Formats: sequence, structure tokens, C-alpha cells
Amino acid sequence: MGGPAATRDFFRLFMIPGMGHCGGGEGAGNIDYVSYLEDWVEKGRAPDALLATHNGAGESTFTRPVFPYPKRAKYKGAGDPATADNFEPAEP
Repeated sequence: MGGPAATRDFFRLFMIPGMGHCGGGEGAGNIDYVSYLEDWVEKGRAPDALLATHNGAGESTFTRPVFPYPKRAKYKGAGDPATADNFEPAEP
């Protein structure tokens, strides 16, 4: 299919750590997939990261960025670890 770089034009795999099967796990698994897909299909903007939230007791308890495989979210070492802005993409 043209190798990894060409494939990223039409396909990306996002692994959601701790989501559990179809949701409900201890990770941040709530994602507005439809908005990301609409931006990609209708506006040509493929997602470089998804914003995921974990909800506990009816409110968001933490957020995480989710990067296309094989990258993962790595804590920068400063700031609130419950906030997605304090994470960056890292290679495995």
C-alpha cells in the first residue's frame, strides 16, 4: 500500500490504553470520534492525536492525548498529570 508514510494518508490506528472492551475501563476512553472523522473526511484534516477523557462520578477526572500507533502518550514531567496538555508523543 506504499509503506507507512503513504498509509497514514488514509489509515491511522489509535490504541486506547486502559479503555477496556468497548469502554468502562480505568483509562481515558471517552472520545468524540465523529468530530475527528468529519474533519478528516470533509476537511482533509487527519488527526495527529485524539483527546480522551475519563469520567468518574459524572465528571471528567482526567484527560489524555491518544496518538496514532506506534506512538504513545508520555508525561512531560511537569504540570498536572491529569491534564492532556502535559503529555507528548513518544516512540515505543
